[in-house]
Amino acid sequence: MDTKLVFLFPGQGSQSVGMGRDLAEGFPVARRTFEEADDALGFALSKLCFEGPEELLKLTEFTQPSIFTVSVAAQRVLAERGIMPDYVAGHSLGEYSADVASGVLSFADAVKTVRSRGRFMQEAVPAGEGAMAAVLGLSSEDAAKACADAARESGGVVSAANFNSPEQTVISGAVSAVERAGALAKERGAKRVVPLPVSAPFHCALMQPAQDRLAEVLRGLDFANAKFPVAVNVDATLLTDAADLRDALIRQVTGSVRWVESMRLLINHGPARFVEVGPGKVLCGLMRQIDRTQTCVHVDDVLRDDSTFLRAQSA
Repeated sequence: MDTKLVFLFPGQGSQSVGMGRDLAEGFPVARRTFEEADDALGFALSKLCFEGPEELLKLTEFTQPSIFTVSVAAQRVLAERGIMPDYVAGHSLGEYSADVASGVLSFADAVKTVRSRGRFMQEAVPAGEGAMAAVLGLSSEDAAKACADAARESGGVVSAANFNSPEQTVISGAVSAVERAGALAKERGAKRVVPLPVSAPFHCALMQPAQDRLAEVLRGLDFANAKFPVAVNVDATLLTDAADLRDALIRQVTGSVRWVESMRLLINHGPARFVEVGPGKVLCGLMRQIDRTQTCVHVDDVLRDDSTFLRAQSA
C-alpha cells in the first residue's frame, strides 16, 4: 500500500523571534512569500518575524499572520522541490495555511484575513475577562464534563477548546468559570492544570462576535475546491468543496479544535508520513501522544535532506 504524505500546519503558540529567517535567506521562493505578505499587509511583517520585538510578535493580530506566512513559505519551498501532500490539516489558525497549500484561498487574501481574525478575536472579549488553561493527564471526556459542570455551577461560559491529545485538553471561557473547571478537573484526577498566557479565550462561545465579523470577511473572498483533501478542525472530516471549507473556517472560531479525531481520521486512511510545515514542533509532539507508531518530522529536517525523505516516501 502506498504511503500517503500529510502536511500539518501549526497554530498560535508556535511563534518565536527569528522564525522564517533561514528560509528567506536560503530559498528565493520563501523570500518572495515574505515580500508578498509585507505588500499585502502594508507593513514589514518579515522584519517582525526575523527580528521581533517579541512583545509585538505575541499580539494575536500579528502572531497569526506571522505564523501563517512562515508556514506557507516553507510549504512553497517543498512544492518547488516536488514534495506535495496527499492530505493537509492545520491546527486552528493552521487551517488557513492548509487551505492555501491546497489552492482554496489566495495567499494575499488569507494573510489579510488572518490578521483580521486575530484582531477580531482580541476585541471580542475585554482584556482580563477571558482565560484558557491546559488540562493534563485527564481524558477528554472528563475534561469536557468538568467544563459542563463548572458552567452550570458558575453561570459562566467554559468549554473544551482544543482536544489536542488523549492527555491534553485545552479549556476556554470566562475567568471564574475556567478556574472552577480547572479545580474540578484536578479533583477528578488531572495531573496538572496550566493557565495559558493568551490574550483571549479562543474557541468558545465568547468568540461569537469575532465569528460574526470574520464570517462577513470570508463570504467576500473567492474560495476554490481543494486540490488535496483538508481535515478540518471543527468536524474532523475531510473536505474538498469550496463552500464547505469556507463554512468550516467560520464555525471554527467558536467551535472546538478536534485535533485527536482529525489525526486518527488521517491515520485510518492508510500508512502515512506526517510533516509539520511551519515554525516549532508542537504538532509532532502531539502526534507522539496520539499515536507513537506514526512518523512525524519537521519541515527543516526534510529540507536538510529531501532526497532521503523522498526515497523513504516512495518505498
